[in-house]
Amino acid sequence: MAGILVAVFWAILVSFLAVVLVRLAQTLRATTKLVADVTEQAVPLLADASATVRAAQTQLDKVDAIATDVQEVTSNASALSTTVASAFGGPLVKVAAFGYGVRQAIGRRSAPAPEARSGRPVIVGRTVPPARARKRNRRNSRGSKD
Repeated sequence: MAGILVAVFWAILVSFLAVVLVRLAQTLRATTKLVADVTEQAVPLLADASATVRAAQTQLDKVDAIATDVQEVTSNASALSTTVASAFGGPLVKVAAFGYGVRQAIGRRSAPAPEARSGRPVIVGRTVPPARARKRNRRNSRGSKD
């Protein structure tokens, strides 16, 4: 009786192990197929990615060349503006100052004598605009009421 029981136990154990091994074999086959499919799809994708990176590098090289040219043009424009400013700036300022002086001289000769005083208060060589003078007068009159 014990021998039959052991034989049945071994038969069940071997059957269970056989089912597990069959399922493991199926899983390994599916995994192998999946890896093969991924490899087939990954190789073209990697080739496309490599081509895209090369194209991007080409475009970056072009942009770098353009940036270098723009920097050179900017440098040339700066040098040109400095040259123009030094060549024409001084003489133009002198001509403008001379013209201003001539206008002032002509204006003084043709204008009547200046009147006594405009009635505006003078602070450090400047006249106060009428609106500010009114505000000051209001403040002074308010201060005296308190």
